Amino acid sequence: MTLRYYAAAQAAAGVDAEHLEVPDGATLADALEAVRAVVRRPRDGAPQLADVLRRCSFLVNEVAAKDPARPLAAGDQVDVLPPFAGG
Repeated sequence: MTLRYYAAAQAAAGVDAEHLEVPDGATLADALEAVRAVVRRPRDGAPQLADVLRRCSFLVNEVAAKDPARPLAAGDQVDVLPPFAGG
């Protein structure tokens, strides 16, 4: 599966996207836990990714995913969206 990071999540991850191998039956929560376990080098001044993920919303294949128990498949795309300021 592919994770795409935006805004603060991208700064914290240090990359805009990455590939993650997920076993059959893996959930969104499993994928996020695997991402949290990776040692990262965030951009200077960026928060740690684990801190940012607590406030993020997620899209799976461009559809909002609010349930962390949502199953994922190998070809899925997960967008990690931190809160955005509006004006």
